Amino acid sequence: MSTPDDHIHFERLAAARVGHFATATIDGRPHVVPFCFALAGETAYSLVDEKPKRSRTGLRRLRNLDSNPRASLLVHHYEEDWSRLWFVMAEGEAETVDDDADYARGLAALREKYPQYRGLAAARATHPMIRLRIARLVAWESAPGATRTGLDSQRQN
Repeated sequence: MSTPDDHIHFERLAAARVGHFATATIDGRPHVVPFCFALAGETAYSLVDEKPKRSRTGLRRLRNLDSNPRASLLVHHYEEDWSRLWFVMAEGEAETVDDDADYARGLAALREKYPQYRGLAAARATHPMIRLRIARLVAWESAPGATRTGLDSQRQN
């Protein structure tokens, strides 16, 4: 069930230039990495791009998702005026995109948000893409009178 605040939290999530993506091993060992992403509806996409890495296809986050698809994406706003702080955390199940049409959808969203991806010749075989299907939002803001809000916005995708 959606709440009236969901649109605000999705707007904040969509506008963020970078987030933090958390996965865990099958036995619960956490792994958090910076994460460039774009939303298409209630799904977040991220491409394993050409930054220097030992392997684009054997990254720990991808191995974690193979054994434990539960993941979180956190974005936040910080400034010295603590009355303006906020965060949005999107939780759900994530996986590597294995469908050409869905890969194209995610790549189009990423290219619209990040000019750096527009000239990249990305392909599923060489540039894995992560898809996070958002099932729940958790948000907090420090505005006067605001309280921490757990948004059990269960999404059916």
